[in-house]
Amino acid sequence: MLLEHEGLVPTVHPTAYVAPTATLSGDVRVGPGCRVLFGAVLTAEGGPVELSEGCIVMENAVLRGTARDPLWLGRHVLVGPGASLAGCAVAEDVFLATGCRVFNGASIGPRAEVRVDAVVQLRTVLPADATVPIGWVAVGDPARILPPSEHQAIWEVQRELDFPGYVFGLERPAEGGTLMPELSRRYGRALGRHIGDRPVGEA
Repeated sequence: MLLEHEGLVPTVHPTAYVAPTATLSGDVRVGPGCRVLFGAVLTAEGGPVELSEGCIVMENAVLRGTARDPLWLGRHVLVGPGASLAGCAVAEDVFLATGCRVFNGASIGPRAEVRVDAVVQLRTVLPADATVPIGWVAVGDPARILPPSEHQAIWEVQRELDFPGYVFGLERPAEGGTLMPELSRRYGRALGRHIGDRPVGEA
């Protein structure tokens, strides 16, 4: 399904294929020879989503562009089933495996691999030819690549990257506090902009 969002409509190159159950919303640009498979969601939440030539987005992957960080895939990137990408830049020839997560402001260099269920954290810079092993976490600039058992080492870097401030404009609460009520209000307002979406071609 192609949806107009805030006056912008997806564009799909004539040589690309978008499955009938995929959803493209707003300023989404699908380049030549791309394949977007069943259940995938590509949504421009204030910033574009752009797939360069020959990209493949597998089943149920979610790609989200944001006002602060558009989402861009270079040529010949494969995004595996169930992967989730938000506001990141991915260079050419990258493999993003099943269930991996790439967060806002991240940058992935050419020929890198992010393997099954691995994570590239917020604002992390993963260099060319790097590999994030199955279930591991890349965090920071330059990236440290750590096993999930190294939670404290991951958190020491991740804390300074300031996820709530960078993504939601909120200060991290004091210990024992929560930012969830305000976060849900702000995010709810932003996502509410989809209420006016309509299928492309509808009067």
